[in-house]
Amino acid sequence: MAYMITEECILCGACEPECPNEAITAEEEIYVIDPDKCTECVPQYDESQCAAVCPVDCCVPDPENKETREELEEKAKKL
Repeated sequence: MAYMITEECILCGACEPECPNEAITAEEEIYVIDPDKCTECVPQYDESQCAAVCPVDCCVPDPENKETREELEEKAKKL
């Protein structure tokens, strides 16, 4: 599933450069993740890089965008 950034985001910017798909952008109050570009860092990494570097743990799986590993791999190929 795609990841999302919760309202606990402190706009630190740690996540944006870590995203291999450039799915993270800054909005006025928080960063946001484009679910059409988010592949949970599959197949590049074993874990989602945004969640790995987030100092406040606000990068979490988005329950509205559930995908299997196979679907994530296919999405990554298309990007």
